[in-house]
Amino acid sequence: MGNIFVKSLSGRACVVASDTTWMEDAALQQLLTTSQLEGMQRVAGMPDLHPGRGYPVGAAFFSTGRFYPALVGNDIGCGMALWQTDLRASAVKLDKLEKRVGNIDGAFGEGDALDGATAIAQALADGSLPATRFETALGTLGGGNHFAEFQQVETVFDTAALAALGLDTKCLLLLVHTGSRGLGQHILRQHVDQFGHHGLVNGSSDSAAYMAQHDAALQFARLNRQWIAQRLLANVRSEGRHVLDVHHNFVAQATVGGNTGWLHRKGATPSDQGPVLIPGSRGDYSYLVQATQPDDATLRSLAHGAGRKWMRTACKDRLFKLMTPTQLGRTALGSRVICNDRELIYEEAPQAYKSVNSVVQDLVGAGLIRLLARTKPVLTYKTRGECCE
Repeated sequence: MGNIFVKSLSGRACVVASDTTWMEDAALQQLLTTSQLEGMQRVAGMPDLHPGRGYPVGAAFFSTGRFYPALVGNDIGCGMALWQTDLRASAVKLDKLEKRVGNIDGAFGEGDALDGATAIAQALADGSLPATRFETALGTLGGGNHFAEFQQVETVFDTAALAALGLDTKCLLLLVHTGSRGLGQHILRQHVDQFGHHGLVNGSSDSAAYMAQHDAALQFARLNRQWIAQRLLANVRSEGRHVLDVHHNFVAQATVGGNTGWLHRKGATPSDQGPVLIPGSRGDYSYLVQATQPDDATLRSLAHGAGRKWMRTACKDRLFKLMTPTQLGRTALGSRVICNDRELIYEEAPQAYKSVNSVVQDLVGAGLIRLLARTKPVLTYKTRGECCE
């Protein structure tokens, strides 16, 4: 393919990776398997590729004639959103910040300065929120790899680009990673129960019905990230300005290589929607990047994070005798992690993830991005749920 960082696996499949990139055989096999689905024209794995439940995570898929909701998965609309805060990094005291963050595990409005019931009612009335039975989950992160993180700009690579985004490098940023919560799970479950994994044909009433639900989940997810940020900013007594919000789990109509079809992304960030932030694990850096040019060969997509290298079920066994939950609440970069869930803090340990630097350097090597800034975690919120030693 003329690029040593974009490796061809077959006529329809490629992966962005150097020779030293951690890439499980199971993930590559899942990528190849999806390339054989009916109507599939091309699949592209990102450097954070890892095995999922039947389909790989960290990949994009382009099909014609039909699309596959199962490739998007159950967290429709999951994505990353970034806010600029007015909290001066040099003045932040971690003990105070950790205390003020409070608890956002419960329903939006419970114990908040913000009136969640009123906000939801207004959003339903003005159409910015579709009516579902999942409104009570709004303003909450959920489990798994979802998080909210206060970050500090550590290295600037492009001063002009940061100025254009209005970023103040002396103040903390707030990154929120989550999706559509139980709504996305409900939509996928309904679909699989009715249609299995066979996909939906273009122009059918069934495909239109799914896309209506899918698009509602995208709205839900975007609003969810917004309200999580509002809750946290109110708790820490900060003003915030929205910088970016990009989904990485969705399907949309697209034209690739002259063909019109469906571009699915599962843990793949679009490269044609402006700057994006690629986070590392909770104990690693994150990178703010700009795509150099949307590339059809890699389906106009980028990595969405560091990518797992250990299965969740293996994490506790590997780490339990080495580190306590309390120790995992402190990172090598001097940041803190609020995760009072004994299982989850092991599953989400930094050791379970690839190095984000290796992922980002693969994208740089492939000519897909340029670096704008590197940030480091200050305080990561996952859950205040009970945890015992």
